[in-house]
Amino acid sequence: MRFDKFYFGSLQIDGSTYEHDVVIDHGEIRKRKKKPSKKFRDEFGHTPLSVEEDIPWRCHRLVVGTGAYGRLPVMKEVKRDAERRNIELLILPTIKAIEVLRQDPEDTNAILHVTC
Repeated sequence: MRFDKFYFGSLQIDGSTYEHDVVIDHGEIRKRKKKPSKKFRDEFGHTPLSVEEDIPWRCHRLVVGTGAYGRLPVMKEVKRDAERRNIELLILPTIKAIEVLRQDPEDTNAILHVTC
């Protein structure tokens, strides 16, 4: 998987441009469906990443890119679930998350936020 470019609101992977959050699950890319987390928006001021979403847990490491400015909230239940599943959880601004994915993608899944 080749990460070509990341700009506020846009991410390019293997030559394809995504203007929405993405989930990478064993090399497959899909749109992040954040609707289940929208009910927590008022509490966080932004739609957070919650365990209500389809998180790609089948891995040893999950990288969460929190956006250009690192503002995507990750709920503590996600952190607890990762710990319970014995999955290394890395929560980083998206540009740093991409760097991690470039360096060591083996058995790593990701959720990448493309804005804030």
